[in-house]
Amino acid sequence: MASKAKIATNAAWAQDLLLARRCAARDPAAVRQLTGANNQRLFRAAWSILKDRSEAEEAVQTAYLKAFAAFDGFAGQSSLSTWLTRIVVNESLGRLRSAARKRARFEDIGVAVLDEYREKLMRGSQPARPDAAVAAKQLRAMIEQAIAGLPPAFRTVFILREIEGMSVEETGEALGVAAATVKTRLLRARRKLQQSLEPDVRSALEGAFPFAGADCEAMTERLLAAISAGK
Repeated sequence: MASKAKIATNAAWAQDLLLARRCAARDPAAVRQLTGANNQRLFRAAWSILKDRSEAEEAVQTAYLKAFAAFDGFAGQSSLSTWLTRIVVNESLGRLRSAARKRARFEDIGVAVLDEYREKLMRGSQPARPDAAVAAKQLRAMIEQAIAGLPPAFRTVFILREIEGMSVEETGEALGVAAATVKTRLLRARRKLQQSLEPDVRSALEGAFPFAGADCEAMTERLLAAISAGK
């Protein structure tokens, strides 16, 4: 007789397959369900690699479109969330490599550093939204800054494990590394963060890198528009 855990796993697998099929059929309700459940995790994964909100959002958007083109082939060998995270990681790493190549070309001809150049090009026209919880915002900024200072490989593992709560196995699968590597990188990330974060502020990690509410809805609407335009 199947254990409760196995039954739950089979049920989750079936739900993922059904959601993937509905998304492949461009069902708006399914798209909203998928993005609502995954936008924040995918954004955080992309940010952990790119360290830029605009770039991370674009990476997630592009990754979603790639996923929609491949949903018919989703077989449920990993969870839908892990599968999406892997696509986002690959997209973000690709953008990082592309940025490095551009930076090298710019430096060869004596142009300003790419990050500074991109900032000028992408300087937002959207006004900053007021935030009543100033103290909480400052705390999040401090935490984000500390995490941003981690080496890239440690930073991505830390965000996926500690902030997103992915398992060691899921994280390893998403990043294409062994479980032992995930554990080692996480341990080293924690040690480095202890040098810059006091124990009483680490509990605030859950609220770091917010990507919900208006941001989440805007991502969903852009995705639906892009999918509709591609029909």
